[in-house]
Amino acid sequence: MSSNGRVGMLLDTSKCMGCRGCQVACKQWNQLHAEKTEFTGTYQNPPQLAGQTWTLITFNELPGKGPNGAPKWLFRKEQCHHCGEATCLQVCPTGAIRKSKEGIVYIDQGICAGCKYCVETCPFHVPHPDHSTGTARKCWLCMDRVVNGLMPACATACPTGAVQFGPWDEMLAAAKARVATLKQDGQQAQVYGDESMLGGLGVMYVLTEPPEAYGLPAQPRLPHARIAVKWLLGVIPGLAILIAVFKSLRKEAEAKA
Repeated sequence: MSSNGRVGMLLDTSKCMGCRGCQVACKQWNQLHAEKTEFTGTYQNPPQLAGQTWTLITFNELPGKGPNGAPKWLFRKEQCHHCGEATCLQVCPTGAIRKSKEGIVYIDQGICAGCKYCVETCPFHVPHPDHSTGTARKCWLCMDRVVNGLMPACATACPTGAVQFGPWDEMLAAAKARVATLKQDGQQAQVYGDESMLGGLGVMYVLTEPPEAYGLPAQPRLPHARIAVKWLLGVIPGLAILIAVFKSLRKEAEAKA
């Protein structure tokens, strides 16, 4: 582990071949069932993260960017980023969302009320409601494995080394070194998720195209305005109920007098 005990995962898109081995491993280890989805006309299956789908290989096509004008495929492992500054943790009203000493952001299913605040405010649209449990669910970086000295299931299944796991600062150093190597080979590359982004992403990327090409926000920000609106939408009805109860009690008191 790093000096502060934080763990990290590096997803190198230049090595990912879209085999979905990580998807299968995640389903198997966490005992998640297959989602019922309709055909969307794309290779991506299922189409998005869900309450029973915590990691997903996205297929992103860039027309004319490949050899001889062929399409170029960009594969990305989508999952929770375990942000250093986690929006979901900040907005959770029950304290169900917590951060472990290893920096893993997880949802305590025994406390989650299913309010969906985390679903609405995550800048990466990661948490999703699980209709079978009535709670929000997402990747927990296989915390049960990590605390026992094992790697997350997805990292053990990757055949190309596109998924790496270890101390956070070592993963960041590896990402920077990989970017330097790719640039020496004449490719464009960048680290996505360093210290400047939401306190550093616990799950970071090496990208060979701009973030938007992978479906990632270029500059993810905490949606403070949306958070404020959500809290107000909860507070205002609560105040209205309290005022109504107070008026009712006062009328009863006046009637008795």
